[in-house]
Amino acid sequence: MLNINHQKFLELDQLSQQKVPFFFVIDFLMENVLIFNEEDLKSKIILVDFPYFKNIENKEFASKKIEWQAFPQSKKDYEKGFKIVQEHLKRGDSYLVNYTTETPVETNLTLEEVFYQSKAKYKVLLNNEFTFFSPETFVEIKNQKIYTHPMKGTIEAEKQNAIELLKNDVKEKAEHYTVVDLLRNDLSMIADNVQLDEFQRIDYLQTSNKNLYAMSSEISGDVKPEFQYKIGSLLQKILPAGSILGAPKPKTLEVILEAENYKRGFYTGVAGCFDGENLDSCVIIRYIENKNSLYLNEKPNLVFKSGGGITHLSKLEDEYQEMKNKIYVPIH
Repeated sequence: MLNINHQKFLELDQLSQQKVPFFFVIDFLMENVLIFNEEDLKSKIILVDFPYFKNIENKEFASKKIEWQAFPQSKKDYEKGFKIVQEHLKRGDSYLVNYTTETPVETNLTLEEVFYQSKAKYKVLLNNEFTFFSPETFVEIKNQKIYTHPMKGTIEAEKQNAIELLKNDVKEKAEHYTVVDLLRNDLSMIADNVQLDEFQRIDYLQTSNKNLYAMSSEISGDVKPEFQYKIGSLLQKILPAGSILGAPKPKTLEVILEAENYKRGFYTGVAGCFDGENLDSCVIIRYIENKNSLYLNEKPNLVFKSGGGITHLSKLEDEYQEMKNKIYVPIH
């Protein structure tokens, strides 16, 4: 089912074994793997703003009132895919499916303005093609110790007792437990001494629309000798990322490809920076794509891709609302 670009993953292995720094972007299905060397990053083919690496300088933009309008699919259309997911969950084919959609958006912001002005842990702008502002770490490697931070479960921050509600919500809790268990198993394939360091941490996400609380955990381990300095092999073993796929992985991927009526592309893939020794990477979420990127003189055709985890406890109304809640830019 997966048409993995093995050649590019081998190239990632070769570069990391030679301890050559690079930046990479991998799409959801591991078919498109973009690799950028130091020269590419200096020439700013791609703009990166990561915690430990950035190739941008501060840029001032004229102050303006942000116009932002989303045109989400109807609840009836959303329900078509939702029902397919629920049927598979009832059959026991999966117990968590991350179901996503794409939503046309109109804004007076350019992708460049969104990239520079949004507040997020990980930000990337590739030409006029896409930008993302992700709060979610995928894996970090520091001195051959690997960490992952699965993020699953959100709630509107304005709700009364929001943190308690999020931590004790049966559906959100089950979803978070499932992803933590999945990521612990994934890490065990490439690391020894895997352990859960932090469970159900709450992060505050500020947006121009609604402020959210998101739930994360931290898992760590020691990279197995056969995967040390083999970034391609290591990533190929644990992709697609569990937090934006579901469990069990192979069957859940089939469910997603049946239920979703669009191509995710780079959305829910991963991007990362290898500095010659250590790796920092993120899950590509909070993602805006310009479908007219090849036509420079045409008006941008922007879509925002978003979704959430579906379990047998999920309610259509809640999941539809969560998908819409995530369509925002973190500019304030």
